[in-house]
Amino acid sequence: MSLRSILIHPDPRLKKACDPVPDLDDELRRLADDMLETMYDAPGVGLAAPQVGVNRRLIVLDCVREEEGPPRPLIMFNPEVIAASDERSTHEEGCLSIPEQYAEVERPAEVTVRWMDRGGAEREESFAGLWATCVQHEIDHLNGVLFIDYLTPLKRQLITRKMQKLKRERARG
Repeated sequence: MSLRSILIHPDPRLKKACDPVPDLDDELRRLADDMLETMYDAPGVGLAAPQVGVNRRLIVLDCVREEEGPPRPLIMFNPEVIAASDERSTHEEGCLSIPEQYAEVERPAEVTVRWMDRGGAEREESFAGLWATCVQHEIDHLNGVLFIDYLTPLKRQLITRKMQKLKRERARG
């Protein structure tokens, strides 16, 4: 396993809809393992393939806090929300591709997701709370949508400018 570089907004690869994963192979499983390691190292609770420059429908997440119990890493190939509650909830969201920027985003409070797991089996599960927010946030990435796209144009522009400045500073080293 190895750490992958996380793309920073604005990057055109973060705004593209991803291609489905037709068949699982060892390379895709290795990518999923690398993404989990990268997510834990960052540290974050979710990561989508486009954030590491791969245009595939793959996300990883683990929303278990250390004090809550053992980790519960999930690898989802071709995840899709198949049901969403009418009830809404608002959580402060952040993103590894938009470091140190946070904003309140409203989403369905509960969702049911169908995906293919690391072994190729179809899975389905309902999520609530942080898990629901996280899985929706990561699936958004697969559709070229960032959490800042839910904000007002002014807030989005301010965050984008901060990220452009951050990228310039990092480039200077």
